[in-house]
Amino acid sequence: MHAYRSHTCAELTAAEVGQTVRLSGWVHRRRDHGGVVFIDLRDHYGITQVLCDPDSPVFDEVEKLRSEYCIRIDGTVKAREPDLVNTKLPTGEIEVFIRDMEVLGPVAGDLPLQVFGDQEYPEETRLRYRYLDLRREAMQASMTLRSDVVASMRKRMWEIGFREFQTPIITASSPEGARDFLVPSRLHPGRFYALPQAPQLFKQLIMVSGFDKYFQIAPCFRDEDPRADRSPTDFYQLDLEMSFVEQQDVFDTVGPVIKGVFEEFGGEATVDQDWPQISYADAALWYGTDKPDLRNPIKMEVVSEHFAGGGFAIFAKLLEQDGTEVRAIPAPGGGSRKFCDRMNAYAQGEGLPGMGYIFWREVDQGVTEAAGPLAKNIGPERTEAIRQQLGLQAGDAAFFLAGKPSQFEAVAGRARDVIGRELDLTEENRFAFAWVVDFPLYEADEETGKIDFSHNPFSMPQGGLAALDGDPLEVLGYQYDLSCNGYEILSGAIRNHQPEIMFKAFEVAGYGEDEVRSRFSGLVNAFQYGAPPHGGCAAGIDRIVMLLADTANIREVILFPMNQRAEDLMMAAPSEPTSDQLMELGLRVIPQD
Repeated sequence: MHAYRSHTCAELTAAEVGQTVRLSGWVHRRRDHGGVVFIDLRDHYGITQVLCDPDSPVFDEVEKLRSEYCIRIDGTVKAREPDLVNTKLPTGEIEVFIRDMEVLGPVAGDLPLQVFGDQEYPEETRLRYRYLDLRREAMQASMTLRSDVVASMRKRMWEIGFREFQTPIITASSPEGARDFLVPSRLHPGRFYALPQAPQLFKQLIMVSGFDKYFQIAPCFRDEDPRADRSPTDFYQLDLEMSFVEQQDVFDTVGPVIKGVFEEFGGEATVDQDWPQISYADAALWYGTDKPDLRNPIKMEVVSEHFAGGGFAIFAKLLEQDGTEVRAIPAPGGGSRKFCDRMNAYAQGEGLPGMGYIFWREVDQGVTEAAGPLAKNIGPERTEAIRQQLGLQAGDAAFFLAGKPSQFEAVAGRARDVIGRELDLTEENRFAFAWVVDFPLYEADEETGKIDFSHNPFSMPQGGLAALDGDPLEVLGYQYDLSCNGYEILSGAIRNHQPEIMFKAFEVAGYGEDEVRSRFSGLVNAFQYGAPPHGGCAAGIDRIVMLLADTANIREVILFPMNQRAEDLMMAAPSEPTSDQLMELGLRVIPQD
């Protein structure tokens, strides 16, 4: 017989009745029934009920077992009585009578969290004792899902002709929009490597090297502020690059891979078959975000003309300023003062003065009347024009924000999401995708006016070199994101592979040719020797699994995540270096008050 098990805890059925078997696992639950000890024995695969009566030579040892002891048992498989069959378990037809038992791993003291049951524990406790937390059924399922998703991605990429290559983990710093994790060099005192924020430069060099199609399940490292849907230190992505492609070629290639993964692992949720392409400008206007949740049908609209010179002085005054507008958020079914007041309070909680609103009610057969403070100020003709533009009717409402879009757009987008959920307009059991395209290549700092890259600095500008001679804020890049249910799950671009255009693009952002050559010498030099047109993207594995697992917390789908302060409570990281380590690296830590 095998040293630890002849079967897993999910394998035994009525076919094995009468056999002597060996099982190993953890004591999931223990029950005493009139001198007989029943144990639910658990391993990664499932649960088998085992029991021990006083006739067993190991009864005294079995009586001492507690939850989460790791044990090995030998016993005889017996059929359960018909009225005791557990149809919820694959092993529910049988039970194993223990004849021998060995404790493989005892439990010292009380458990900091229980594996059996569905008790809630503080996240700090769960992360400190992650090895116990991971034993729980839901966590086992999430991590198994993650593993299966990665395996499916790999299989799909190989099937469409991509090869997997590994790029360096210790490299030079590159601009990816976040802070680097720096690694001091022992052999070169005072100089530092960086952990890669993404394999960006290397995958472009793979294309220059003539490999045509590359992919990798790539670890990425970014020193970022944590969020519920973002790890503060490291994450994994399906990274890919292709030569001799345009933007639509990338969509046509990676779209079926992502769609296939969601169809394979999305359960009963439907997966949209047609994915619209929405410009960044339209996404900001209609949804207040570049990662729209299209399960919610609400589209915001500009309604400035109905308030210009009107009786609502606050909006009318704002519209006299350049760059201002009034946007409406339609709210079908939201036509009650109570709901409108609640949404106004929501906007105030988000840091805005509030949201104006109008709601419509039927006052007579077929006669609709506008109500609310705004309606009184601008009069029936304007409110009716607004209702007609937004396609609303009695029982509906609309909310209004005014000013420069950059000042209210994000809150408007979040308010749209809240309205969609509260009015049951958002289809929960659906994966809705959208390609967001035509991103601005540059942005201006609101305080200084300084021009810098807004997205990926290595993207090809639409219109090529000629486009860079005009207003930088009008230049669009061949950059694209894929959103799903309000999350960005993929980002990419067609790359700027022509040195002349690259130098000019960086010059617009204030970087001279010498600096570009110095910082990106490997890429710039490679582009001197016949670089092909190329492009690609990266899909966030953690975020995709988070959506498939139906959780809003990314730490639920990462084996050993950091907490919200970028700390590993289990491994006590980050830790202080020893004096010897600092001396060897030629470093000194300056205490901060």
